[in-house]
Amino acid sequence: MTQPLLELQDLRIAYGAIEAVKGVSLRVGAGEVVALIGANGAGKSSLLKGIAGLEPLAGGRLLIDGRDCGGVPAHRRVGLGLALSPEGRGVFPDQTVRDNLLLGAYTRRSGAEARERIEAALAREFQRFPRLHERQHQLAGTLSGGEQQMLAIARALMSEPRLLLLDEPSLGLAPLIIVDIFRSIRALRDAGLTILLVEQMANQALAVADRGYVLGTGRITAQGSGRELLADPQVRAAYLGQHGAGNA
Repeated sequence: MTQPLLELQDLRIAYGAIEAVKGVSLRVGAGEVVALIGANGAGKSSLLKGIAGLEPLAGGRLLIDGRDCGGVPAHRRVGLGLALSPEGRGVFPDQTVRDNLLLGAYTRRSGAEARERIEAALAREFQRFPRLHERQHQLAGTLSGGEQQMLAIARALMSEPRLLLLDEPSLGLAPLIIVDIFRSIRALRDAGLTILLVEQMANQALAVADRGYVLGTGRITAQGSGRELLADPQVRAAYLGQHGAGNA
């Protein structure tokens, strides 16, 4: 692999005396979809928050394009091309769909050119998620869970990221809505967007991913291509269920 877009070297994240991420090293190349799977409490969301700058690092290095960015504040990481769609969606319920999307473009400078790019980004996300266009003047808190997840993803995409961090996009959604969400992820992959995907539905995540990592209690316990991990008996037994690979 050439120089990765994102590289973690022995990354550590702690909450007081409790170390949630215990020396994780991984790489995400431009244009790749990389899945990070693991059980509840394994440290997956903590790791994404550390990458996004929402949790301080207790040790290790976080490299973007080979540059150490571990001390760069969260809003500046957005400017470097990182965007997070958080676990639990994190929409602003008392703001409209349109205003939620505009908040995703807050790093844009003022001026006519910036306004044109924001309007173009809005048009692109409304085309990608037609239901958001239909509900653009509706309060985000009145949307269904699936629509709020679409809004969270679209809001992250408003900053035109080079790397999209997706944290549990299927969480709490009905099976048919999950199909729609993963269809959207595939479309983003096919468009060339780089994605680091944290997902408990491991079979779906690995099926859409180029490569994957398994996180167990804060450490990487396995890695490989999506196909390799889907076929790994230990991964299947732990995370995919007895029919895991066949359902992917």
